[in-house]
Amino acid sequence: MATGGVLFDIDGVLVTSWQPIPGARETLQALAAKQIARSYLTNTTTRTRVQIADLLTEAGMDVTPDEVITAAVLTADFIRDRYPGARCFLVNSGDITDDMPGLDLQASVDTHGGPMPDTPDVVLLGGAGPEYDHVTLSWVYDWMAQGVPVVAMHRSMSWTTTEGLRIDTGMYLAGMEECSGRKATAVGKPAPEGFLASAARLGVEPDEMYIVGDDLNNDVLAGQVVGMTGVLVRTGKFREQTLERWAADEFAMQPNHVIDSVADLPELLGL
Repeated sequence: MATGGVLFDIDGVLVTSWQPIPGARETLQALAAKQIARSYLTNTTTRTRVQIADLLTEAGMDVTPDEVITAAVLTADFIRDRYPGARCFLVNSGDITDDMPGLDLQASVDTHGGPMPDTPDVVLLGGAGPEYDHVTLSWVYDWMAQGVPVVAMHRSMSWTTTEGLRIDTGMYLAGMEECSGRKATAVGKPAPEGFLASAARLGVEPDEMYIVGDDLNNDVLAGQVVGMTGVLVRTGKFREQTLERWAADEFAMQPNHVIDSVADLPELLGL
């Protein structure tokens, strides 16, 4: 297959706690030398695309903000299209308002310690952190049970840090959905919109792209569903037992390729 472009997950593939994974810089340089376009799709919601590009550049990787597609950017597009003018209550760890221009946002950190805010039109859930406290989650559950739409930037269950795993929004969301009997809408990975937007940004068809990720379901298989060639790396949140359980299911879609790390990608692509 001709390589029209490569789509990278970031955390666990290129960096861990924003420290470069060995070989990541050299891999991006090899792609650039062959003029293979790159894009970066991330469920990271603690930083804006400008901040993410700066951190990757500081880690030795030449990345520009317009190459980065974040869950916040996708969510803002979704709200403007589906709920124009909505009053949104945002629960997120980190200030990402620069990636969500034009939205009417009330952040949970601005109301914490006070009475329950007025019922919003939409609840937005970003990445988990200290902001996901007992009172705030109780408000979200109350509104959700009343039928207020809940839009999650992603359904990620965890991410990897240098100090170990941290649970993410999907853990909380699963419980609230089960108890309320209502479903949230998730916009980031593994939803197809981000993968298709990445291909469109590069001007190539999805079947001409590789998706490289450390999450079997959210990254690799989700990319394969829209036609990309999936590459699973054994870094970040990858767990061998997860792959073994998945491989034991003869009816389950399997990753197209499994490599030890992003450092092995140039060899896989024949570079």
